[in-house]
Amino acid sequence: MSQLPAFDPRQVPVVRVDGHLSAVAAQALTADALRARFANPPLWQPELIQERRFLDRAPAQAAVLVGLVMRDELMVLLTQRTAHLSTHSGQVAFAGGKSDPQDADASATALREALEEVGLQAQHVQVLGHLPEYKTGSAFHVTPVVALISPELALQPNPDEVAAVFEVPLRFLMNPAHHRWHRFEFNGESREWLSMPYLDGTQERFIWGATAGMLRNLYRFLSA
Repeated sequence: MSQLPAFDPRQVPVVRVDGHLSAVAAQALTADALRARFANPPLWQPELIQERRFLDRAPAQAAVLVGLVMRDELMVLLTQRTAHLSTHSGQVAFAGGKSDPQDADASATALREALEEVGLQAQHVQVLGHLPEYKTGSAFHVTPVVALISPELALQPNPDEVAAVFEVPLRFLMNPAHHRWHRFEFNGESREWLSMPYLDGTQERFIWGATAGMLRNLYRFLSA
């Protein structure tokens, strides 16, 4: 297996948009509604659980914090990774990373990484639960840890890992009219992935790949 060639994901053709699917209802996108949903989850199936591998290495366990900041509406906390990182450089991502042996569980990994990457203190976080493991093409087996975050949070991004921290309305990401499917051909194989571009002021935040895939699973969970 060889690494995929460098490419601009924004230039990969969009083959369809899921505007025919219903958005998650506004009343389901409140802190209380999410607490109730995770306390008594419905029967559902994740849509995206594994990407085609493009790195030939041993799998590594990881976790990310799908943090929902409790402002006037719930906002998803995201980062822009710095350009020099060895994997997923420059991409939009959740705070998170590889599990350490001392981590008690996926929640511990996500909270530790969020502290290291953006300075998010654990006392501002209420973990609600986990989404199913997502296996990336770079051989990370990622557990998404969904959590509510107090609006009193004070962040200190680590400049070695994080170029920017920003928030996107959860209602925007839970509306499939903003879910775009791209198709990419490489070595005779077709790869499809999602993007959810968001205009943050005058800057486009191009949410795609694994981050978009995990958000899609959150959409399936909340709309089940």
